[in-house]
Amino acid sequence: IIKVGFDSKLFIKNLNSNDLKKKFNLPLKKLVIGSFQKDGDGWGEGLSPKLIKGPDIFCKVIKELNKKFKIHVLLTGPSRGYVKKFLIKNNISYTHNYLKDYKDLPIFYSMLDLYLITSREEGGPKSLIESMSMNVPFVSTKVGLANEICNYTENDIFCNIDDTESLIIKSSKILNDLKNFSLNIDYNIIKNHDFDFIAGQYFEIYNKLSL
Repeated sequence: IIKVGFDSKLFIKNLNSNDLKKKFNLPLKKLVIGSFQKDGDGWGEGLSPKLIKGPDIFCKVIKELNKKFKIHVLLTGPSRGYVKKFLIKNNISYTHNYLKDYKDLPIFYSMLDLYLITSREEGGPKSLIESMSMNVPFVSTKVGLANEICNYTENDIFCNIDDTESLIIKSSKILNDLKNFSLNIDYNIIKNHDFDFIAGQYFEIYNKLSL
């Protein structure tokens, strides 16, 4: 199995969060929760949810967190209409930037207090590795890479699929004590998913197949 890869040299948290929040007009006195994936069907507005990505669960979690904290949701990616419509209906502030360049993603991770993954199925998600590499707190369902990564951290940040209550509880715990939160991750897992490391592992195999 070839691992999901990313550029670890790109995802390094070395930017000033408040300066970036000012630049992108994000509220400085609110906790910023991120979701950077496509979770609507098709490539249009995305008003119909792609349920394997769990946008319905994401909305339920955000609604409950908004009762406890002052939050702002930061979205990227196409077809986010379902989530945006829900946020507007429930008077939850948000910003949506459709990034055309993957290299801009670290800027948006740098503005987050929490990254939230509520998927029911995933090949990755790559956002798990990206969050870890940038030391961004996250809570995720046990999908795809999460089943591997959970062995590399002591944090209680993984939830069963469709376990909305657990996602709310674990997210709240992090947001209540952000100053003292640490991912406590074995960073070898990040190295193992770096593009260069993966390429080096499999180059010899590909070379033999091409002969």
